[in-house]
Amino acid sequence: MTPPPPAKPPPGVAGQASRPAGTLARLLQVPHGLLTWLAFIVAALAALPLLALLPPLRWRRAVVRRVAQLALATGGMRLRVTGRETLPHPSVVVANHASYLDGIVLTACLPPDFGFVIKREMNSVPLAAWLLRLIGAEFVERRGRAAGARDALRVVRLAARGHALVFFPEGTFERTPGLLPFHRGAFAAAARAGLPVVPTVILGTRDCLRPGTLLPRPGRIEVRLLPPIAPDPRVDDPVTALRDAARSRILEHVDEPDRQPQPAPGKPA
Repeated sequence: MTPPPPAKPPPGVAGQASRPAGTLARLLQVPHGLLTWLAFIVAALAALPLLALLPPLRWRRAVVRRVAQLALATGGMRLRVTGRETLPHPSVVVANHASYLDGIVLTACLPPDFGFVIKREMNSVPLAAWLLRLIGAEFVERRGRAAGARDALRVVRLAARGHALVFFPEGTFERTPGLLPFHRGAFAAAARAGLPVVPTVILGTRDCLRPGTLLPRPGRIEVRLLPPIAPDPRVDDPVTALRDAARSRILEHVDEPDRQPQPAPGKPA
């Protein structure tokens, strides 16, 4: 005789059991996020005197790299990096941008000879600006045409002298997921200096620190350093060719939609 099937739980029991667990997880995110920021601030303040005293730029960047690694580990953000063995020196690294964590993540995983190119608005944040200047960050103007041209020329000269640079060519990030259009500055510097561009994909930072929120939460973060792209002087517009090739490769790997505006029918791309 076939035994009767087990009795089903009354409607809503399973949902009632899962709701307290979800509520508890959300409540724990607050102290976890606060402790993560506290640990990061303490580590950064402890490193500041050392940064002020260390003369070689590479040493200062190595200290900040260690602070970034410590901050991610303290926050329960597990970082995985692939493709580091193919990273050329010097080169221009270009990465997608989805969170304020992206700069910390690339600082943690890139060698200390890489310097960041950052929007000039960050120069108005006192402590952050001082720290960024100590590690050799370059500030560039995005709005004023004349100032932007001067900053772009300065970055091109740095690249021509063999400096390894890091750009977020979208220039910003938004709450709505998606890969935004790329600005040309990174690719102009690479093309004019003859440096390879390294398309880089950052995954997981949007979940660990969502745009519009202040408290990070634990999670997995992956950085993929894709094969480098060498500038091709034989094409008519090597800057555009570099930009389009790098963006296409990043778009293949990033888990977000393409937010590049499409040209109207009958108009060139």
